[in-house]
Amino acid sequence: MATQVQLSDDEALVLFEFLSSGKLAQAADTAETHALGVVLASLEKQLVAPFASDYSEQLATARSSLVARYGG
Repeated sequence: MATQVQLSDDEALVLFEFLSSGKLAQAADTAETHALGVVLASLEKQLVAPFASDYSEQLATARSSLVARYGG
């Protein structure tokens, strides 16, 4: 069985940045680390923005958009 999760472009970009930063490495146990690695690998296969020259600006815009949408 496989589970699919749908994310907006902004959500995917912010989640990619968070997972690739390694911020959860110390907090997660081995199983969680593997599961999060699978999510990160899936995002790496699908996203092109991290390779763009304006990635920092795209990420900042995505973060602002999510705060505006969900509050914070």
